[in-house]
Amino acid sequence: MPPRTHGQRLFPGVMDENIPAMRKIAWNAAILLLLAVPLFAETPLIRPGEVWPDNRGQHVQAHGGGIILVHGTYYWFGEDRSQGQDRSKRYVACYSSKDLAHWTFRNQPIKLSDPENFGPTWVLERPKVFYNAKTKKYVMYMHIDGPSPGHTGGYDLARVGVAVSDTVDGDYRYLRSFRPLDHQSRDIGQFIDDDGTPYLIFEDRPFGFRIATLSGDYLNVEKEVCLIPLHLEGGAVVHLDGLYYAIGSALTGWNPNPNKYATAKSLAGPWSEFKDIAPPETKTYGSQSTMLLKIVGKKATTVIFMGDIWKPRTQWDSRYLWMPLEIGNGKLWLPEPKPWSLDVKSGVATILK
Repeated sequence: MPPRTHGQRLFPGVMDENIPAMRKIAWNAAILLLLAVPLFAETPLIRPGEVWPDNRGQHVQAHGGGIILVHGTYYWFGEDRSQGQDRSKRYVACYSSKDLAHWTFRNQPIKLSDPENFGPTWVLERPKVFYNAKTKKYVMYMHIDGPSPGHTGGYDLARVGVAVSDTVDGDYRYLRSFRPLDHQSRDIGQFIDDDGTPYLIFEDRPFGFRIATLSGDYLNVEKEVCLIPLHLEGGAVVHLDGLYYAIGSALTGWNPNPNKYATAKSLAGPWSEFKDIAPPETKTYGSQSTMLLKIVGKKATTVIFMGDIWKPRTQWDSRYLWMPLEIGNGKLWLPEPKPWSLDVKSGVATILK
């Protein structure tokens, strides 16, 4: 090998011997660090049906859940069915995210013992949180159920419960339970229209699927807007391009079934005939609807189907099926579940092939 001239380098990252040793070490360390860092950040993926770890590495416990957006951060509330918890209590968990893929555990805003002497088998399900700008309170609705007096089991109470907090992820103070507008209420859903009007969706077992407005302080259900005389639970609604889309599932307990949708120009109806949202033989790919989440970005609007894959014997391991819907012009379709990504700023969703 011919001798080097002054200043010549054998290969990038190794400096001339005339430069002090400390600078030489620092330079080479910087080169190695640069090589170890990817040039492009990995796009976060949502993987339907898989374990969804939070920032602690634990499976997210937000079953039957709902999402609220607060100052650019999404908050996901749901039933916390973690193993090892005090069985005399019912728990709600709260998580936060900026991208809807990575979730940080914030709190158990509800750790509620039997609030109204309902007995040890009472039920708390499907928590949904609204923000009231006038009262500056966060208001949580939930399905409260259990046996009626003199009975040992069953869903006889059919009520909604209400709790409030000054902060979105704080400890919520339970207020009461009641039957909205004196109707039975089992599965509940939430809908906030584009003008900010809040609605509660609830399943009234004898009659069907009701949509109602909340009172000014959000602590009561004020007025029925619509009764869809079809027996559906897991109700959810979204407003897109002048049409309302409502979805729900049949009454088959823990077992999945073909979820269906209908459309209307007004929440008051009339509503179209209900149709399948996926091939009926898939039974909604084993899931049940809980919410339709609309992401309005700078380039596109994506509507996400949020569903639960229930595991009744190991409820803590129940999974989530989230997928961007094919929706528009009165049609709604749930694609086959595959890993996908979402840019919340642009609103563009990309499904991996």
